[in-house]
Amino acid sequence: MSRIMVIGARGRAGKAAVSEAVARGHEVTAVARSGGDGLVDGDVTDARRIAELAAGHDAVIASVYDSGPTFFSDASEALVDGLTKAGVERLVWVGLASILPTADGSLLMDTPGYPNEYRSFYLMHQAALDTLQASALDWVSVAPAGDFNHAAPARVGGYRVAPADASELISYADLAIALVDEVDRPRHHRSAYGVVAGQVV
Repeated sequence: MSRIMVIGARGRAGKAAVSEAVARGHEVTAVARSGGDGLVDGDVTDARRIAELAAGHDAVIASVYDSGPTFFSDASEALVDGLTKAGVERLVWVGLASILPTADGSLLMDTPGYPNEYRSFYLMHQAALDTLQASALDWVSVAPAGDFNHAAPARVGGYRVAPADASELISYADLAIALVDEVDRPRHHRSAYGVVAGQVV
């Protein structure tokens, strides 16, 4: 059993990660910007609070969002600072398909017809990964290879690693399997990858 802190536990991906980790018997600290309903209050951009909450944990899963122009940079910097002070090395970050490579090596956001009105948001996610890459954390970024399956959100029970592809889908529950696997049996280190629903390979 591991002690896992999940930041962003009120959101759909974070909530699914909490459920998956608890189902596997882990001790989970579920953190959200505002507490209540069994959640501990904690702001992902507050390094001091992150250090306080993360102390004694084996890993942190972060699934966070805000539309602010500096949010992802602020969050990644605070995570690096706070987790380093807490002595927590493993960070599993919920990433974004748009900045992942497709089968031919081009980034998904650079493929023809991809919606680039949100490009500044994609680049904010990349800035966060740049911050993590410059740190000493044992981080990994796991994202849907395409998007979340809102029409059929049921848990399939598995996933596979795949190149970015806008047509590929995965449920929040199946993404959570991949997130907790990276705590239980880390296979990727200091890198980003995408997953789709299916058999684990």
